[in-house]
Amino acid sequence: MTEFKSIEILKYPRPGEKVTEDNLHWKKLGFPYAFKEYGAIDYVDFNPKLPSSVAISCSSKVQLYNTTNNEPQSTFSRFKKTAYGGNFRRDGKLLVAGSEDGFLRLFQVETSRLLRMFKGHKAPTHRCSFTIDGVHLVSFSDDKTVALWDIPTETKIKSFEEHKDYIRAGTVSQLSQDLFISGSYDHTVKVYDARAGVCTLSVDHGAPVESVLMFSAGGLFVSAGGTSVNVWDPVAGRKVTEIVQHHKTITSLCFNSDGKRLLSGSLDRHVKIYDVTSYEVVHTLDYPSPILSIAVSPEEDKVVAIGMADGLFSLRHRKADKEPVVKKPTLHHKVIRSADFKPADGDIVIPNEVKAILKKYENRLRKFEASKALDIVLKDRIQKQNPEVTVGVMKELLIRGSLKAAMAEREGESLQQLMKFVNKYFRDVRFQTFLIDVSMMLMDIYGPKMCDPEVNLQFQYMLDAMNNECDYLNELMEAGGVIEAILACTSKTDAIKDVMLPRDMSNLSIAPISSSCDS
Repeated sequence: MTEFKSIEILKYPRPGEKVTEDNLHWKKLGFPYAFKEYGAIDYVDFNPKLPSSVAISCSSKVQLYNTTNNEPQSTFSRFKKTAYGGNFRRDGKLLVAGSEDGFLRLFQVETSRLLRMFKGHKAPTHRCSFTIDGVHLVSFSDDKTVALWDIPTETKIKSFEEHKDYIRAGTVSQLSQDLFISGSYDHTVKVYDARAGVCTLSVDHGAPVESVLMFSAGGLFVSAGGTSVNVWDPVAGRKVTEIVQHHKTITSLCFNSDGKRLLSGSLDRHVKIYDVTSYEVVHTLDYPSPILSIAVSPEEDKVVAIGMADGLFSLRHRKADKEPVVKKPTLHHKVIRSADFKPADGDIVIPNEVKAILKKYENRLRKFEASKALDIVLKDRIQKQNPEVTVGVMKELLIRGSLKAAMAEREGESLQQLMKFVNKYFRDVRFQTFLIDVSMMLMDIYGPKMCDPEVNLQFQYMLDAMNNECDYLNELMEAGGVIEAILACTSKTDAIKDVMLPRDMSNLSIAPISSSCDS
């Protein structure tokens, strides 16, 4: 008996989001671990040293979480008022945080002991950072000043009074201990050089600045405020590009572990991830509340931490890549592989034929049960996930000349499934041409049964779908006619110019005006 030949199902490109390496990378983030704090999560920062921990600034404390077991590790609570901007030093041994009373507090991470308190600001200090040498601090305050502090002597070295409004953003250079930038609600971003003791560059962001970043390689810096992210070139003093992807205020910026992706968090509850070479969005993360702070683990983006306005703190771990499963060979394979046997010329070799496993609808087709095969592929699971299988079986039945018989004599649920499938995918460009023929067959078969309310309703849906498609095609034809008219006018104008103005003007000579004209 000859073997049944399987149906060839055409593979169509799936419409929707394009799958990229970034999508695959960021979609590996698992289900979030959520923690509820008493106040808004103002700032999130990862410890640069492993095993990585994360500090969140909220209410009157800085809480440290262990990212290995996702549990609270320690608490820095020597604050009288709200704590802001808890930031680790590069070696992970010290942490500094600002506060609503304007003081900076320096803690030892291992023991949670308060080591220093820097007093000098007259208003809340929202951001503070260690310089690259680890022995100085830079603070950014609502008293419109930026201050440089010496850690060993607990004294202020220099104060910069360049801004005219609250300073809510600031960061330091990763290449020089003397360079740092600040962002203010006066819409400006300023670059400072501690050696010169003055602001060396000021740019206008165009909105209150909420966050700033400097590229680790230097040369460029980023500012965020309003609904835009701006990238600046400090050498040329100009804007490199402007990114507008959020529809509410952007509150936080950060780089991923290798610095090749830029992340922005916003009050619109989205985190946008950009490629720093093209500044295009490569992925988006969604959260349940407005986002105030974001941070990414320095260890290969393994953890993403998000702080939200309602006190919700989220930790998402990236799932490890699964190792390919290697199937162990059976005893039969071991015997065959170990045997060093070659058949002689006169030996008869019997091939080990493997019986093909047919799908359910193929078994029905093999038995010439056309109606039952169609019933199988019209089930909700198949027609929703793989509509090309349903269409493939219907085409096979059409080739066999049994499609009309398979669709006939249906009533109730079986007829509803068939007509719903045709109405659902009628406007799909992959199946449209074929389903038009199927709809004509349905009208021939079930036209006399229009008195049935269910049949009448499905045909009404089909009519509405056809009318909508005709209206859509008419609009496209009108738009195409307008475009053709514009192109025709453009080409005609170019032809007139070519006639009136020769292309080679070098051959033209202008005769001198005769002297008789002067008289």
